[in-house]
Amino acid sequence: MEYSKRFRVKPGSKIDLDAFDAQWKPDGLDREAAAKRFATLTERLRDLQNVMYAEDKRSLLIVLQGRDAAGKDGTIRHVFGSINPQGCNVTSFKVPSTLEASHDFLWRCHLAAPARGRIGIFNRSHYEDVLVVRVHDLVPKSVWSKRYDHINAFESLLTANGTTILKFYLHIDPDEQLQRFKKRIDNPKKNWKISDADYSERPHWDSYTRAFEDAIARCSTANAPWFVIPANRKWLRNLIIAEIVVETMEGMKMEYPAPSVDMDEIRRMYHAAERAD
Repeated sequence: MEYSKRFRVKPGSKIDLDAFDAQWKPDGLDREAAAKRFATLTERLRDLQNVMYAEDKRSLLIVLQGRDAAGKDGTIRHVFGSINPQGCNVTSFKVPSTLEASHDFLWRCHLAAPARGRIGIFNRSHYEDVLVVRVHDLVPKSVWSKRYDHINAFESLLTANGTTILKFYLHIDPDEQLQRFKKRIDNPKKNWKISDADYSERPHWDSYTRAFEDAIARCSTANAPWFVIPANRKWLRNLIIAEIVVETMEGMKMEYPAPSVDMDEIRRMYHAAERAD
């Protein structure tokens, strides 16, 4: 199945997240088959990242957004856990520091954008400035409503500089979120993830829905598309994202660079050293 087409939000589309089935699963796919395919994909992803790092011509930015417990950390750990850390940077965007808040809202994101040859992952992102600030009236509408255009311009600048952008909204429903909150309570190893905000934000579910819909609809572009990923099933979420990332990177047609040395001379030197030993 071409997940990249099924879940990609076309530019100019209107979004109704309530119409998306967070529990969706393709007919005939079970966890065992998905696990085998996922293993193949992560191995391929590791190879593609290695070529990107060696080629040093372009970069990839992954943006992960979603509600609390949507699975952003898990996606990073499972989908990207096998790649070489030397070629990857993960940035988690939380409440801006005093320094960050003294700059424009895109400043800290631009600093974290991936350099050539690297994969950058944003755990939350510049989209927080049209989400939480909107829901909680942290800035006037006259301010945040202009940020969609600023975001599109920012992402256009990155793509013009050789960065491919993939943005994933991890879609879970309220019942699934509450089940995941319970697991955080029941599992001592997950207690550290618990925050008051988990519960204080739930009454704003509908407001966040409208904010996400507008952000996705207004900022899904040809060069920086949004994908709405059914994320109730973690294993399927991981598979879909891995498929889209691998497909995208294969489409880059990357190649290992030619050697910068005379290989015949290097072989001669090697064999001479081998004989000397």
